[in-house]
Amino acid sequence: MATLKVDSIGEYIRQQREQAKISLRQLAQAAGVSNPYLSQIERGLRKPSAEILQQIAKGLRISAEALYVQAGFLDESGAGSDVRRAVLADRGINDRQKQVLLEIYESFRKENERTGDVHGGGEAENGRTTTTDSPSAESEAPDVPAEAGPRADASEAGASR
Repeated sequence: MATLKVDSIGEYIRQQREQAKISLRQLAQAAGVSNPYLSQIERGLRKPSAEILQQIAKGLRISAEALYVQAGFLDESGAGSDVRRAVLADRGINDRQKQVLLEIYESFRKENERTGDVHGGGEAENGRTTTTDSPSAESEAPDVPAEAGPRADASEAGASR
């Protein structure tokens, strides 16, 4: 998904809308904004907020991040941009899936920044509870089928305590 050369976010939105063959009225309705407001954005008379850009992105079924970059809210060359570029360039997934992946990725990055766990290796890798951690777990959950695996054993043992 190449970045288009445009002078404004409004021009970019208009190009995306026209490529999607969506009328201004249809996009306004899908995004939950008024026709005149969307028209003003497209003509460069109004600067949309990040929230409005997200709504427009959903209406266009494109990544909100693409609109944020065009609007100057995000720096495309920032941390994690290689991951973003790879997701956006992947032709094996649709725009909605790309948007969801990027939102999940950003939520992980924000959580790690908040907790200070920026190097990974936290709970997901080392903190998993298994039946081998507690010798009594197996005796407490003997009716769990073997094919359910260690996750089912651990959750069942925790529930029976």
